[in-house]
Amino acid sequence: MSNFLRTGRKIIAIGRNYADHAKELGNAIPKEPFFFLKPTSSFISPGEGPVEIPKGVVMHHEVELGVVIGKNGRDIPISEADSYIAGYTLAVDLTARNVQDAVKKKGLPWSAAKGFDTFCPIGPFIPKAKITDIAQVGLQFSINGAVKQSGTAKDMIFDVPHLISFVSGIMKLEEGDLILTGTPAGVGAVVAGDKFEAKMTYPGIDGEVLDQYEFEAVDRKGLYEFKG
Repeated sequence: MSNFLRTGRKIIAIGRNYADHAKELGNAIPKEPFFFLKPTSSFISPGEGPVEIPKGVVMHHEVELGVVIGKNGRDIPISEADSYIAGYTLAVDLTARNVQDAVKKKGLPWSAAKGFDTFCPIGPFIPKAKITDIAQVGLQFSINGAVKQSGTAKDMIFDVPHLISFVSGIMKLEEGDLILTGTPAGVGAVVAGDKFEAKMTYPGIDGEVLDQYEFEAVDRKGLYEFKG
């Protein structure tokens, strides 16, 4: 599954799965999981270039634990969900926050706000055997050396087996698919010229560094412009 970036067919991003993050955006804590989809064309790996901010966009960072699916499945019971996990990855779900806010007010989909090219920085595949207790995964995000997000997966409202079961009851999970499991509190803007760093540790926020990478943010030269 180390080639999930090329073979995965969809990115399933869980929303509001950390209570403090839901609260900081003024959202209600969900009673059941909900998710949106990001295109796999939004993937960008370290060394492939900078993250691009489209014209007029306020881009926010959301560091996340990604779960890589290892085999196809539908209607997966929670008790069997672990067997569908191939491994993990460190991801950042970038969001055009002002675009998202505008379309939410109109009752329109979020696809554009989440789907720009380079809006899903992604690290390498981490084998399942490296992490025996998902709740102890630590996540951290820094901008220009200043820590903005720091938390552990134990603060998820819905744990990973619950998420796998829920999503598979709606749509088939396929080998190579990626589930983004939500983000801790502390999200905020990344602007052109910033250098940001994502880090995953285990066990806990002070544990061994499983992955760590850095990107630069630049203004995108393209056709799109958000005019509000």
